[in-house]
Amino acid sequence: MNRRPALLAAATLTAAAVLSLSACGGGDDGSKGDDRIDGAGSGESASAKPSPSASDDGIDRPEIRLPKDLKNVFEGRRTGDPKKDAVLADNERRVNSVAEAITVDKKDHPALKFYSSGDALVSSASYIKSFYDDGRSVGGTTRYYDRKVTFLKKDVAAVTYCMDGSGAYSKDRETGKAQKPDAPSPSDYFFYNTRLEKNPKGVWVTTSVSSIAKAKQCM
Repeated sequence: MNRRPALLAAATLTAAAVLSLSACGGGDDGSKGDDRIDGAGSGESASAKPSPSASDDGIDRPEIRLPKDLKNVFEGRRTGDPKKDAVLADNERRVNSVAEAITVDKKDHPALKFYSSGDALVSSASYIKSFYDDGRSVGGTTRYYDRKVTFLKKDVAAVTYCMDGSGAYSKDRETGKAQKPDAPSPSDYFFYNTRLEKNPKGVWVTTSVSSIAKAKQCM
């Protein structure tokens, strides 16, 4: 029986939840039972495509390249508030940085440390390692929506959002063979609450993430 991979969501998981994810798609959440996420093998990095390039803010950012068979769709990129838009842009880049580390085999993934720190970086590293240990990767489409920014104080913000991993699937890391996802289920939906802090470079870095699996508010 195929299970959906809990993928990019992992980026937002706690370290303990990381190994028991069951949603797919870029979700770092703590749902149980999903062992289908497998990333691209070393051959996949050659076919990777660069993620949308982000910014005219003058910040020297590491490039993020995702495999051609992996797509993260982010809704609500423009709020009308430039500061909120900047926070959402770095939230998007962080999710993509985790997806890249899972699916593209290379010696270093500088974007991961560029957009994550503290507990968020530790949990992401654990989550990513679980894919390599299990010989898995992921493909397909994951959707991120209902993204909202709340400023907690100067240079500190919270971003909440939903993830729909029903379009993602797991792959065997060595062979690249995809496992077709099951029919959509409540386990495909996650709700995330993340904390971001603006560093001296002007980057909104994610420092912590919590998540709710089978989130009714996201269905």
